[in-house]
Amino acid sequence: MSQIVAGHPPKPSRIESLSPAQIQSAERVLSAGTWAITAGAILFSVLTVTPLVERVTPHGWDWTAPILPLVVDAAVVIVVRLDATVDRLRTTGGRWPAALRWLTGLMTLLLNIGDSALKGDATGVAVHAVAPLLLIVTAEAARSYRAAIGRALDEIERSRAAEQATREQAAAAREQRARAEREQREEQRRADERDRTERAERLERERAEREERQAREAREHAAAVAREQAEREAEERREVRAAEQARADRERAERDRVARERAERERAEQAARDRAAAERRAAREQREQASVNTPAPAMNKTAPAVNTPPAKLDEQAAREHIAAAVNANAGVTVRVLADETGWSLGWVSARRQELQSAGADQ
Repeated sequence: MSQIVAGHPPKPSRIESLSPAQIQSAERVLSAGTWAITAGAILFSVLTVTPLVERVTPHGWDWTAPILPLVVDAAVVIVVRLDATVDRLRTTGGRWPAALRWLTGLMTLLLNIGDSALKGDATGVAVHAVAPLLLIVTAEAARSYRAAIGRALDEIERSRAAEQATREQAAAAREQRARAEREQREEQRRADERDRTERAERLERERAEREERQAREAREHAAAVAREQAEREAEERREVRAAEQARADRERAERDRVARERAERERAEQAARDRAAAERRAAREQREQASVNTPAPAMNKTAPAVNTPPAKLDEQAAREHIAAAVNANAGVTVRVLADETGWSLGWVSARRQELQSAGADQ
């Protein structure tokens, strides 16, 4: 590792010259060969042991002869499979798995050579001992092979992990140096940026202050001009209001004078009308008095009092009376019509105007 850190990687060992894929391929070949030998030994054992078991089995139970070799072979399968699993886990199951492994191997060996040994056939014993002994030795050798392969894989893994850690440390050191350089450049850039920003802000403040001063002066000048303009306009408005007030006062005085003259004229006309009406009323009373003083016994008995004023007609009767009187005598006066109907002079005059207007339209 020190050689790697110093920049001189160590020479690869013989184990490291193989890739993990190659080692795993060898392990797969070992596993396949072990299972092939196991399957062949099991088949040969069933075919060899079954006749022996049939001869020592009571009559009628011959069909149970294959059970014993199958049971022993099942134990062999268990031993082989679990040994492979335990070896991959880089651990050991203790003494009992070893005892089971040797027990099943010896049982398989004895059952396979039993028939030949009972017959005294040494050749048969040697032939039938091949498969069990091969299975026993293969199982033990497979465990040793797997242990060696496991150690080799662990060593390769450790070596590669160390190389990876060294590369990561070197990369981290390079990254740290690069980060330090970047931070230094970034700090320099920020310092330059701050200088430019401060200079720009200072120039901007000066420009803003200059513009603010100019704007303030312009506002003050505009405010002064506006004040002068407002004062002139206010003065003009005051003069206009004074002139309008004077004109309004003159017009109001003139209206008051005209109203007073019109009221006086109307009062004079009303007084003249009242005097004329009083004179006519007096003349009529004199005429009526004269007529009353004339000898007319029959009339004096039935006529009502002369001084009793006529009763006021309702509006419709008054309209009809005025229309009939005007049609009969166009020169009849408003006073006479008012006395005859009991209505006011203004109302009778308005009705007479209506009749005259209607006659002119026709």
